[in-house]
Amino acid sequence: MNTKNIELVAAPRPPHFVGDGFRVHNFIPSGFRMDMERMSPFIMLDYNSKFYFPPTDTPRGVGVHPHRGFETVTIAYKGKVAHHDSSGGGGVIGEGDVQWMTAASGVLHKEYHEEQFSKEGGDFQMVQLWINLPAKDKMSTPKYQGIKNADIKTYQLSDKLGFVEVIAGEYKGIQGIADTFTPVNMLNGRLKKGGKTDFSFPAEYNTGLLVIEGSVIVNAAETVPTDHFILFENEGETFTVEASEDAVFLVLSGAPINEPIAAQGPFVMNTREELVQAINDFNMGKFGYLED
Repeated sequence: MNTKNIELVAAPRPPHFVGDGFRVHNFIPSGFRMDMERMSPFIMLDYNSKFYFPPTDTPRGVGVHPHRGFETVTIAYKGKVAHHDSSGGGGVIGEGDVQWMTAASGVLHKEYHEEQFSKEGGDFQMVQLWINLPAKDKMSTPKYQGIKNADIKTYQLSDKLGFVEVIAGEYKGIQGIADTFTPVNMLNGRLKKGGKTDFSFPAEYNTGLLVIEGSVIVNAAETVPTDHFILFENEGETFTVEASEDAVFLVLSGAPINEPIAAQGPFVMNTREELVQAINDFNMGKFGYLED
């Protein structure tokens, strides 16, 4: 197989707040050439790098808002988040857990720091992704997958210098627990200093890597520090990652959905007419009810 080389390394952009509970750096879509089409099926990536929130009796977060046409995925690295949506989905995720909400035909949802975490305060670190749905599934029934870290299957490096968590897709024969509509690989690498492993995806898959902790050396050539995002070329299949210090990194790779994208705020459809319908349906209360 041929090497999949780095196309660019993106430094974190200045952070902004989503609600009052998520201090994020936006990588997708962005000015780094990583728009929705280039990164499909990953149409948004907000990264809440490690940030200390002081104690409060009023949980911080994002109030009730709608979504249609895609999925939201939140991966917790530090802190705890409580989620509720109008389809009945919800729960609390903590360190290492994942919540995977399929908005599809439309839901209202809200996300807040979990109550006890809010009262105690602490470091908060999360990734939130939007994953597009193909046209045939955009109006399917909403659903929610709460994935506990203990249930995520792992691949252990033979030298005991780390492991890879398989959230979705497949890695070295291990299948991820998440159910997806299109081919999506979502992997957490957790390597000790000197730990090294390789990844292989079809050349046409859109592939990226976010360094969550520490730093890594990619293809034995380029060192990439904490909080930076790597975009790979759509040529070649295989790349290597070595931890130059203890490291955590998120690998994303998926088959592009080669369909038109019409996006406005919390709605991602295929045509402008479908966007108008989504807005009208929301205004008519067809996304259900959720107390703020």
